[in-house]
Amino acid sequence: MMPTVRCVCRSHAIPAFSAPRRRLLFSLAATGWMACLLGAPAHAADATWPSKPLRIVVGFAPGGTTDVMARLIGKALSDQLGQPVVIDNKPGASGNIAVAEVARAAADGHTFLVAPTTVESANPSLFKFPILPARDLQPVTGLGKTQMYLVTRPGLTATDVPTLVKMGSTPGKELSFASAGTGTAPHLACELFKQATKVNFVHAPYRGAAPALQDVMANQADFVCDPGIAFQHIRSGKVKLLGIVSSKRSPFFPDVATVAEQGYPGADLDIWFGMWSPKNTPETVIRRMDAAVAQALAQPDVTRKYADLGAETVPLPTQAFKAKLQEETQLLSGLIAQQKIHAD
Repeated sequence: MMPTVRCVCRSHAIPAFSAPRRRLLFSLAATGWMACLLGAPAHAADATWPSKPLRIVVGFAPGGTTDVMARLIGKALSDQLGQPVVIDNKPGASGNIAVAEVARAAADGHTFLVAPTTVESANPSLFKFPILPARDLQPVTGLGKTQMYLVTRPGLTATDVPTLVKMGSTPGKELSFASAGTGTAPHLACELFKQATKVNFVHAPYRGAAPALQDVMANQADFVCDPGIAFQHIRSGKVKLLGIVSSKRSPFFPDVATVAEQGYPGADLDIWFGMWSPKNTPETVIRRMDAAVAQALAQPDVTRKYADLGAETVPLPTQAFKAKLQEETQLLSGLIAQQKIHAD
């Protein structure tokens, strides 16, 4: 531990030292004062954080899962930290515009990014973009996840994953899957499903999860890896849920087996959401924000509203969040290269 430097100014007569000794004393004094000048503001800034409104940048339009999560967390953080939290939507380029916005922001602990983890784990393999989250941002904490659901059109006769695979393997009987867009998590989940089943399902990209689901409901595409927006349509019978594209069953449909349980391990991709800050944000701020988010996620009202999104409040402390990012990057970068996936 570094010794505490006290900055005290007193008026004393200066003894008559030799010139070399005087130079040494003045040098030591200057060093002490410089430590005070450099150290005190940083310490003060940490102690008074947050000293102004917080800004959370979201890379997607208002109303989507990421935006609603950010607003729920923002409200809880404002109540805890005593400062307003402003949600700043910067949609475009699969979240890359928001990433760049936060990377350019001052590292003073007042600007944060909320996004799916794919902005770090998948986007760099899909886009040529000068900003790299792993290099230019600092992971803060995980915010929770949504699972993905293998949902088929109402007119398809398949009743489980094996029958869907058998249909897709029949010569001359190609099946298509809709997605929220090339390189999105729902698309990559279905690519993992293709790998696991060794069936060449045809990809039909859309501009978002909602229009992809809409065309499955209209029998224009055969199935979709849905990120949790199809619940009411599953329950009303407008689409059929065949399996959970995850390592475990869904708390919302506990009687539906995972794809792995039905004989096809490897089709497993949850959509994780997290928070990042500009690089070099003070570590004390990261720790305080991590703790504040965990407290927010523990609130019953937040848990209930997450469930309305088909999401779960699964806090990931900073180090666990970093480990999740590394694990997912290894998985998705390899998948993108192997399947030769290119962003539109």
